[in-house]
Amino acid sequence: MAVRTAFVFGGGGVLGATQVGMLRALLAHGVLPDVVVGSSVGAVNGAMLATDPSMATVQQLQELWTSLSRSGVFADSVVSQVARLAQQRTHLHSSLPLRKLLEQHLPVERIEELPVRFECVAASIERCVAHWFSEGSVIDAVVASCAVPGLFPPARIGDEHFYDGGLVHSIPVGRAAQLGAQRIYVLQVGRIEHALRPPRWPWEVGLVAFEIARRNRFVEEMAMLSPQLQVHLLPSGEPDTRPLNVRYRDVRRVGARIERAYDATARYLAAADGDDRDDADGRNHDDADGRNRDDPGGRNRDDAGGGFREDAE
Repeated sequence: MAVRTAFVFGGGGVLGATQVGMLRALLAHGVLPDVVVGSSVGAVNGAMLATDPSMATVQQLQELWTSLSRSGVFADSVVSQVARLAQQRTHLHSSLPLRKLLEQHLPVERIEELPVRFECVAASIERCVAHWFSEGSVIDAVVASCAVPGLFPPARIGDEHFYDGGLVHSIPVGRAAQLGAQRIYVLQVGRIEHALRPPRWPWEVGLVAFEIARRNRFVEEMAMLSPQLQVHLLPSGEPDTRPLNVRYRDVRRVGARIERAYDATARYLAAADGDDRDDADGRNHDDADGRNRDDPGGRNRDDAGGGFREDAE
C-alpha cells in the first residue's frame, strides 16, 4: 500500500502527553496515518496508535497518561533508586514496570501484526548507529527506544544493547520521508518552539550541550526535505515556561497539557484547511512548497534554533 500520510512521534519524557491531545485533534479532523514512526516516549504513543487508530485508542492513551504516577514506571523511592544505582551502577529505574504496562495495553506481540505500519528507533551501543525496528517483538522495540541513559538499563535484544532513540533521532521526520510519505504530521512535545539559551548555571551546561547534540539532526532533516512534501509541525499549545527542568517524574500537569495541545492543534488544522482552500482558488502564494506556512524551514520563524523545554529526557 502506498504511504501517503505519516505521523512522526518525537521523544520528550512526560511531555509526551502533549501528543495525546494532538492525536485527538487529528482523528477528530479525519486525519489517519498510513505509517507511524516513533522515538523514545513517542514510540509508546505511536505503537498504541498503530494497534487501532481510533478515538478509543486516544481515550486509552489519555487514561494511561493521567494514571502514569500509579503505573510504577517511575514509582521507586529515592532510597530504592540509590540502592539500585549502587548495585547496578548504571541506572535508577528498572524497565520491568514499563514492560508490564506495555503488555497490558498492546494487544499484539509482533510489529508485523500491527494494523498500521510502525517503526521505532533506538541507539545501538555496539554499532553506534540508529537501529530501526520494523519487525520482531513490539514490546522489546519500544522498551529499547525508551531506554533513557542513566534512568533505565540498556535494553538487550539478542547480543546487542540499545539506548533511547532520542540519542540518534529525537524527532525522526527524515525516516517518514524515506518511507515515501507525501504528507507528514510532526507530533513534537514543545521543546522546539522556543530558542535555546546559553547556560547560566553549572548544571545547565551539560543539559544545553545534550539538547543541541540531540536536536540538530531534526533541524538538518527538515531543511533537506523535498519541497514537494507537506510537513505539518503541530503546535503544543504550551506557554514559554522555565527552559530547564530535570523533574522527569512530574506528571501533575498531564491533563492540562493534553487539553492545550488538543486546542492548539485543532485550531491549526482548521486554519490549514482554510489555507488549502485559498491555494485551490489561486489566492495564496506564500507557501508554494506545501510546508507548514508558519515554519517554512522546519523551525519556528521566531525561533530558528528550536528551544529547550521542561525536562531533560
